[in-house]
Amino acid sequence: MDERSLTALPWPLKLGLLATLALQFAVHEITPAPQARAIDLASPPGDAALAATSMGEPLGLAKALMLYLQAFDNQPGVSIPFRDLDYARVEQWLARIMALDPQSQYPLLSASRLYAEVPNEAKQRCMLEFVYRAFLQDPNRRWPWLAHGVVLAKHRLKDLPLAASYAAALRQHATGKDVPNWVQQMDIFLREDMNELESAKVLLGGLLQSGKINDPHEWHFLNEKLKELEARSRK
Repeated sequence: MDERSLTALPWPLKLGLLATLALQFAVHEITPAPQARAIDLASPPGDAALAATSMGEPLGLAKALMLYLQAFDNQPGVSIPFRDLDYARVEQWLARIMALDPQSQYPLLSASRLYAEVPNEAKQRCMLEFVYRAFLQDPNRRWPWLAHGVVLAKHRLKDLPLAASYAAALRQHATGKDVPNWVQQMDIFLREDMNELESAKVLLGGLLQSGKINDPHEWHFLNEKLKELEARSRK
């Protein structure tokens, strides 16, 4: 409609158009801007659904599920802090992914280095316990994630007994030839931190006598540590 056409309109129609425009502006001003809303993490698909979806390729499906879980914190228009996720659901997803691909280390890497690092003690403990249970199923492959759990329990949670319990599990179960010696030694140093000197002495003496320490410098260091513990326990 050009300017002449607009001028030719009857006044009642002109007033109606102006009223309509004014109403549109008013509605626009009072209507809040649309906001993106976070979608809650749902439970993972059941076994039957996963079996049907995998098409005989469980490893590929495990990778796809892991990618979905890792990307869930970034939804259209909104970013969700990990600490706000439902950790019971997160644990279910990680467990399903490991069931599809038991050899994959990525779910436990995510559990210990990502989800367990949030500033929420309850959720940290939840993830560490998940890592601990998974470790017991395959200790000689999954020890790195529980070893990191020892560090988190000691330095983040300030829970020496919990750290010591994880370190003891590492010493007792992670006994494969490819497991580094320092993993076995974590239990000894945690007990020293807790002033359980007698237990630390027994464990360290047993380690020195086991023949597992082949490096002369490492053997000398540990032997000196044993002497130090013996001197401290006599005081």
